[in-house]
Amino acid sequence: MMRASRVAAVSLRYFYLVRGSPVRLLPMIAWVAIDIVLWGFISRYLGGLTRFNFVATLLGAVLLWDFLSRVMQGITTAFFEDVWSRNFLNVFATPMTIGDYLLGLVLTGIVTSFLGLAAMLVLATSVFGLSFFAYGAALAPFVFVLFITGISLGIVGTSIVLRFGPASEWLIWPIPSLLSPFVGVFYPLATLPAWMRAIARLLPPSYVFEGMRAIVTGKQGVRWDQLAFGSGLSVIYLAAACGLFAAVYRYALKTGLIARYSAETAN
Repeated sequence: MMRASRVAAVSLRYFYLVRGSPVRLLPMIAWVAIDIVLWGFISRYLGGLTRFNFVATLLGAVLLWDFLSRVMQGITTAFFEDVWSRNFLNVFATPMTIGDYLLGLVLTGIVTSFLGLAAMLVLATSVFGLSFFAYGAALAPFVFVLFITGISLGIVGTSIVLRFGPASEWLIWPIPSLLSPFVGVFYPLATLPAWMRAIARLLPPSYVFEGMRAIVTGKQGVRWDQLAFGSGLSVIYLAAACGLFAAVYRYALKTGLIARYSAETAN
């Protein structure tokens, strides 16, 4: 039976870690700030060469993609803290269920990702004059798709590490970079070859960036039916990711692989 107190305990543990070591806050803000500043000046320079609004297109795309990455990394980092400290097995020595633990990771990812998003919005608005608030409620479905996709990627990442061991964490960090060429973060999907477009149709963020470009350029309306399809895909992937984590956890218990996360095996 899922309990809110158990879910909150998973997140609370991570925030106690942050409180005890404030330097952990730096990666949540520093890297996104560097991205916004770098791409902001690139966009401003390109905009000075032409009349096209590169700030809204390039910088806006960077902000949205960084948000997805922060959601994913918020979940995986909270999980890695248990892996690094060999505390994962101890967590499940309690009445904690898989659902409790996953929701706790998701809650942690929500808070940390929105902290990064706030930093990005402040920089993008105050320094480069980019404000997503001008789009109002129309922005909500775009953020929803990226948010759900980020959660799914985070859960898949934790599943990979749980199955293949702590050393496989280096397979997780590049996942957003590997996906970005297929989802058209910086360019229309029409520029991709046919085989890449076929993959893009299966990736929910591709519908987000196509829709955002339609809004920014004003050349055509947003295909809300396509965005709804992307939203449906993201929810399906989320359910599949949760099922994958549960299956991997049961496999680790059955085969004894779970023991490698025990503090007793540290030496």
